[in-house]
Amino acid sequence: MMTFSGRVALVTGASKGIGAATAKLLGALGATVAIAYATDAEGAAEGVRAIEAAGGKARAFAGDLSRWERAEGLVREVERDLGPIDVVVLNHGIWKCAPIDLMTQGEYTEMMNVNLRGVFAIAGAAVRSMRAGGRRGAIVLVASTAGQRGEAEHAHYAASKGAIISLTKSLASELAADGIRVNCVAPGWVATPMSEPSLADPDERAKVLATIPLGRVGTPEEIAAPIAFVASDLASFMTGEIVNVNGGAVLCG
Repeated sequence: MMTFSGRVALVTGASKGIGAATAKLLGALGATVAIAYATDAEGAAEGVRAIEAAGGKARAFAGDLSRWERAEGLVREVERDLGPIDVVVLNHGIWKCAPIDLMTQGEYTEMMNVNLRGVFAIAGAAVRSMRAGGRRGAIVLVASTAGQRGEAEHAHYAASKGAIISLTKSLASELAADGIRVNCVAPGWVATPMSEPSLADPDERAKVLATIPLGRVGTPEEIAAPIAFVASDLASFMTGEIVNVNGGAVLCG
């Protein structure tokens, strides 16, 4: 019932973690997948191989999405090589510690450039293309529980993810008349390369697990599935929603 056959999907931050799992799932469901990555060329290539081995079609695209021009150029390259984009999953980002009294302008700027600049640029370029082609589409943004409850010593990260949540709601109302749906998936703790340093420490892991009613961290595949759902026609009457996938750690409407 959930199929992306005949559709092109762009997934950013797709060389590892949640992005990689999402790209593989969309490929398995019939999408032609553009795997966007910043530095992990081998991870992106592995994703392409996995999708092709399962009978799908994929291609990797490198680029620094903290640069507006590169982010817009990514959309043009994907559409040139794979065809018009129908689904956009904006998943890329960084997570770094910086107490507010020690945070530098450089740390703040890096976080906002990586986590927000490319999201705005890609969304704008994709929407222009969808409108020009008269196509309905789906945009899925990936936020975090940090964007809902804040996160001590990660204020710049939490602020960037809070902005993603607000952007989702803004674009949902702005683009509804065009048949473009915009939703957000907000994960909690997930076993990814980004969280590995914290989860590898036994004391830190114990503290994390104590905050999760289900008693464990999630897997990338458990986040990819809700992303695919809200991007699919099964969610055709959903837009502007923040889907929380966090094992019960943050309960909000």
